[in-house]
Amino acid sequence: MASEAPDYFRPEHGMVLTHLLIVRDVDRSREFYRRVLGATVVRERHPAILRFHNSYIVINDEGGPTDDKPNVRAQAPADPDTLSGAMNIRVTDVRAVYEQWRARGGEFLTEPKDHGAEIRCYLRDPDGYLIEVGQGTGIMADPSGTAG
Repeated sequence: MASEAPDYFRPEHGMVLTHLLIVRDVDRSREFYRRVLGATVVRERHPAILRFHNSYIVINDEGGPTDDKPNVRAQAPADPDTLSGAMNIRVTDVRAVYEQWRARGGEFLTEPKDHGAEIRCYLRDPDGYLIEVGQGTGIMADPSGTAG
C-alpha cells in the first residue's frame, strides 16, 4: 500500500481516485483542509487540489450546468445535518489526530467514542461536510481478520 498519493496529473498506473467537494468559498475550504488537516496545496483554484496522505481532495465552486454535464448543477450541502456523503479517514491513533486537529481549529461534534470495533469522532468542514476520523480496534485493526 502506498503511503503517498500518486502524481495527480500523471497517475503512475493510469488513474487516481480523488474526493470532490463542491463548496461556497474555495479559498476558505482550501485553507481549512491545509491548516486543520495538514493537506498540501497542489493547485490553488479552478479547481483547488490538495494532496492528503495517499489521496487528493479536489475543491470547486458551486455552479453549472456545463456542456459535459448539461443537466447537473454543483451545489454545497444545503443542510449540514442531512448526510448524503462523508469523508472517512482511517488513522492509527484517533486521539492524537483529534487533539492535533482540534488545536488547529477543528471543531468536533464529540471527542473520540469507543464503539467496540472502532473508536471514532466527527468534525465538519466550513460547508458542513462531515469528516469521520476512525481507528480500528480488535478485528477492525487486524487486516488479516484473525484478531482474537
